[in-house]
Amino acid sequence: MLLIVHGGARDSKCGKDVLKKLTDTLSSGYNILSNGGTAIDAVVNSITILEDSGLFNAGSGGNLQLNGVRRLDASLMDGRDLRAGSVIGIESVRNPIKLARIIMDLPHVTMTNIGAGKIEYAHGLEPLPQPDRESLTMLEELKKGKNDVVRIYKEYFSTVGAVSIDPYGNLAAGSSTGGIQAMLPGRVGDTAIIGAGIYAENSAGAVSCTGKGEYIIRLSMAKEICMNLQGMLPLAAARLSLKRILKIGGNAGVIVINKKGQFTIVHTTKYLPAGYVDKKGIVVKEEFKRIML
Repeated sequence: MLLIVHGGARDSKCGKDVLKKLTDTLSSGYNILSNGGTAIDAVVNSITILEDSGLFNAGSGGNLQLNGVRRLDASLMDGRDLRAGSVIGIESVRNPIKLARIIMDLPHVTMTNIGAGKIEYAHGLEPLPQPDRESLTMLEELKKGKNDVVRIYKEYFSTVGAVSIDPYGNLAAGSSTGGIQAMLPGRVGDTAIIGAGIYAENSAGAVSCTGKGEYIIRLSMAKEICMNLQGMLPLAAARLSLKRILKIGGNAGVIVINKKGQFTIVHTTKYLPAGYVDKKGIVVKEEFKRIML
């Protein structure tokens, strides 16, 4: 059994509160696995905790778009049967990962805010809090200077994500994000795109990505890494794709597990607050192995 979570690739240090929340999340998720829960259960539980914390760019802590609205994306994939669910531009639900879990059981894979809104209402999911004054003030300051927006994009473009292998050998991957700060309304990154932001298949592995979504999409990075796991160890598979994204001008971080439970946490940015838990205990750090050209 193994669970890995991340709090988003970034070029700035995170606070102790972020590392503590990752630790608490791992403890909660591993408790689910220890009591016979599935990898999907552990991933949804973990991402829900991170969404609720307000410490990460997901859920109630999601970035505001240029018009002052939070629009959240999330995705989830089950390695057992390749079922997947994702949501794009969700404006009214606190935990888009829970909505993605519901959509997994529907005939569709991806839904936008219009259709997903009716589903969330029918299932009574908790509403998303309105932006506070501090968030709105920060948005207005960012809109005044293009350089500030660019700086934020380069230094802090986090999502949250999780991958897991359960006692039955099943794999799962998930991710949730509020996008980049002050982005154009309608912009969609990699998080909601199966094969780009996440991928899971029991015969290969599970991957969750974070970073500059446009570049991750262009490589279909999660799927690429996952397929390379059939002939490579996790670090080698991840390094290959991260080298490729650097060559086209992007940055990313990934958490990866293969079907044997071997794993890696690796990034091109300075930091990737993340951690893992297995039978030996919990390990959480703000940086792991950095890949450079």
